[in-house]
Order: sequence, then C-alpha cells, then structure tokens
Amino acid sequence: MRLAIAYDVSDDTNRRQVYRTLERYGAWRQFSLFEVDVSKSERVELEDELESHIEPADGDRIRMYRLCRSCQDNTTDLGSDPPGEQSNVL
Repeated sequence: MRLAIAYDVSDDTNRRQVYRTLERYGAWRQFSLFEVDVSKSERVELEDELESHIEPADGDRIRMYRLCRSCQDNTTDLGSDPPGEQSNVL
C-alpha cells in the first residue's frame, strides 16, 4: 500500500530520527512529507517506530494518508521537481 506521511516534530533530534526512519521506507517529496510503499506488517512496524520518535506532549504529530490507485494516478506536481537525495533535516 502507498502512504503519504506528513510530520511536525519540534525537537531536531527526534525530527532527524523520523526523517531517517521514513527514508528507509520511501521517498522524500517535500519538507516534512514522504511517500512510502509498505505491506500491512511493514506499516505496523513503521507506525511503532515512528511513535517511539515523537513527543505528543510537545505537540509532535504524524499523519498518514493511504493513497488508493486512483489517487496515485491523479497526482499532480506543480513547481520544481521533488527533492533528490538531499535532506532538509539538520
């Protein structure tokens, strides 16, 4: 299944861990946004790992959107190309 995952993480160290975790599963698309392809079991593992890197009391949030095939086929990119291998994480 394909997921779009957006995150807001206040602490630099935690944000870096979230970024590196997501990088193992998929592609960085925009600041704080990844697209990943995972199986059901990988999704559970990913959610558990991401949850361990955030502090909800600090306002940290991660939101996952499942992208159906129709949604994927109807995705439009405007502006510059998605980022390459470079990172926006400190």
